[in-house]
Amino acid sequence: MNPRLIFSFFFSLLFFAAFAQKAPDTLQTKGKYEPNLMVGIDVLNAGIGVFSDRQLFQGFVSSRVSKNIHAVAEAGYEKNIYRKNGYDATANGPFLKLGAFYMLAKDKENELNGFYAGAKAAGSFYNQEYKAVPVRGYAGSDTTVAFPASSQSSYWLEAAVGGRVQLFESPFYIDVNIQPRYLLFSTTQDDIKPMIVPGFGKSSAKFNVGFAWNIAYLF
Repeated sequence: MNPRLIFSFFFSLLFFAAFAQKAPDTLQTKGKYEPNLMVGIDVLNAGIGVFSDRQLFQGFVSSRVSKNIHAVAEAGYEKNIYRKNGYDATANGPFLKLGAFYMLAKDKENELNGFYAGAKAAGSFYNQEYKAVPVRGYAGSDTTVAFPASSQSSYWLEAAVGGRVQLFESPFYIDVNIQPRYLLFSTTQDDIKPMIVPGFGKSSAKFNVGFAWNIAYLF
């Protein structure tokens, strides 16, 4: 069985099991809403990296700024390989995402539990190297050309739909979300569009979808 499917199945079971727990109130409920700082790490993608060419390490910081709105910042690092259709490319570097989300449904006993939707603006500043790029050779023959490593950048918009729940009665939370992404702009090397963008994923198409399964701690 695919190890990535095992990881996803295990973490999904744990997420739904945590939702079944009854959580105590962790916020002031007398009309006063205080920001609550939460820090999380994506453990699913970090684990999947053991079984794939893609090594992705990312985390987030969020804080409630009003009754239903939370500001969020994400940062991470990705290293990946693209070998397809004659291309042999590598890319690695950091990325940053800034945005907010709105709580669509909340637990009456703990207003940090619930489902949310939001949006972020994101950018990545990375190094890429093309070891092989397919080109049309002499007399119509197919051949490849290599290009040296270079520094590039890409920018995209990203939506987020997910949920978070307190893990039993601890300060730890499980935060799971899916992230539809649309690539806005990328710098290029010799007019070759990037095959991989750290934080975005494979960028042979402008639309991509990511997934995060976080363990978070509430301060």
